[in-house]
Amino acid sequence: MLVLPQALTYDQSRLALRTLLQALRDQNEPEVLVDASSLARFDSSALAVLLACRRESLKLGKGFAIRGLSPRLTDLATLYGVQDLLAALPELQPPAL
Repeated sequence: MLVLPQALTYDQSRLALRTLLQALRDQNEPEVLVDASSLARFDSSALAVLLACRRESLKLGKGFAIRGLSPRLTDLATLYGVQDLLAALPELQPPAL
């Protein structure tokens, strides 16, 4: 699983992208799962990083999913028209009793 940092703005984007892409390439899993739940401070660079990770995953023949996508980041993705490319995993619901 790839984990996004707490802050992902333009200043952190190059290092974050390089680190995430290397981890993605090193994974032997058929699907890349990105945990965005700790991401608190971001700008549109976070979308660019996520889209680059998605692109690389697909290039390697792997699936791609995100969990913990905040409503603010979802709104930003919608504003840029890329929300369908960053489909989030549904939150796990507790089993019905």
